Amino acid sequence: MATLSVACKSKSSADEIGIAKQATIDSVNAVNNARQQVIDSVNLEKIEQAKQEKANGSRLRSGSSSSSGSSASTSAPATTQQKKGWSSTAKGAVIGAGAGALTGALVSKQKGTGAIVGGVLGAGAGAATGAIIDKNKKKKQQQ
Repeated sequence: MATLSVACKSKSSADEIGIAKQATIDSVNAVNNARQQVIDSVNLEKIEQAKQEKANGSRLRSGSSSSSGSSASTSAPATTQQKKGWSSTAKGAVIGAGAGALTGALVSKQKGTGAIVGGVLGAGAGAATGAIIDKNKKKKQQQ
């Protein structure tokens, strides 16, 4: 009977580990999906910017005989205001999720559960910190 109860306990523990591993894989996949969405939106923004620059270029060529200097100076600020790359919020969320998952796995007795909880908390803290950084950058640009 003692062997049977030990075997049942180890099997349920193995099931819990399997569930925790799957949950970790699911959360990593969710982070990867979010990251891919950010990459896709950045690529879409670059395509739109290229279309806009091409349209501005054709306007510049058609009106270049009258005042090419002023046209070039008006299009330059528009390109400097465009965002490039990841936002600080996205970077913070991804970095926080990784650091939190690693810390949670190292600290917790239940590695899978600790990694999941740490990843979620880390992503939230990283995203919040990144949002603050983005807000401060936006204020600086407006000044």
